[in-house]
Amino acid sequence: MVRLVGRQIIAAIAFVGDSVILFTVSIGHLARGRVGWRRVIQQMAVAGTDSVPVAAFTLFLVGMAWGWHTAGYMVRFGATSYFGGTTAVAISRELGPALCGVVVAARVGAAFAAEIGTMKVTEQIDALEALAVNPVYYLVLPRLIACTVMLPVLAVVADASGMLGAYSLSTHFGISGSEYLGSVQHWLDYRDVLGGLAKTVVFGMVIALVGCRQGLRTTGGAEGVGRAAISAVVLSIALIYLLNFALTATIFRY
Repeated sequence: MVRLVGRQIIAAIAFVGDSVILFTVSIGHLARGRVGWRRVIQQMAVAGTDSVPVAAFTLFLVGMAWGWHTAGYMVRFGATSYFGGTTAVAISRELGPALCGVVVAARVGAAFAAEIGTMKVTEQIDALEALAVNPVYYLVLPRLIACTVMLPVLAVVADASGMLGAYSLSTHFGISGSEYLGSVQHWLDYRDVLGGLAKTVVFGMVIALVGCRQGLRTTGGAEGVGRAAISAVVLSIALIYLLNFALTATIFRY
């Protein structure tokens, strides 16, 4: 038991150290203007554009589920004027950023780990180094920029989709569209939106760094690639939930 705990601690320290090194080296390349923008745009399509349907669909259904439970109570207690506002604030602050992060971690983080892991076990990364091409510059930096930039954009679309999902059920419970929109306008503050988007910037960095780190650490052939993809998703989602709470306590103080 002691040995197992010791190995887990060492693995955690190695993970943090590797992630910090990847981030630092990437920022160094970015500061010197060494960015392959063509690769960045390709990764932005993967991380952002291709993820829009699943993120929007997920938040639309979550918004409908939220509306189904919340609107009924609001009508029962005569607080329908709060329904739109509470929905918009909850989605902007918490549901939108967190669920967008989870969706992108499951879809994009796994892809990053699998792609880079395959390159690692087939010695393509060794070939890059032999050609004097830094793997961090070539593989990590474009993905880091793409996730950091596109996740906030994706969150805006997802937030709007979630609010639309709740709106679609408001009339079912007797809440008029004008009352819903008026409540959103009254209660939703720009700080709620900006605070949620600030979270997604951090989540994007985490997803990219974890996916790339797990890929670069891949060993053991095809089986190792599968393990890398799974571990990238699990670690990213766990860190997103942990950081979501920490950022909520930091940004949204009462």
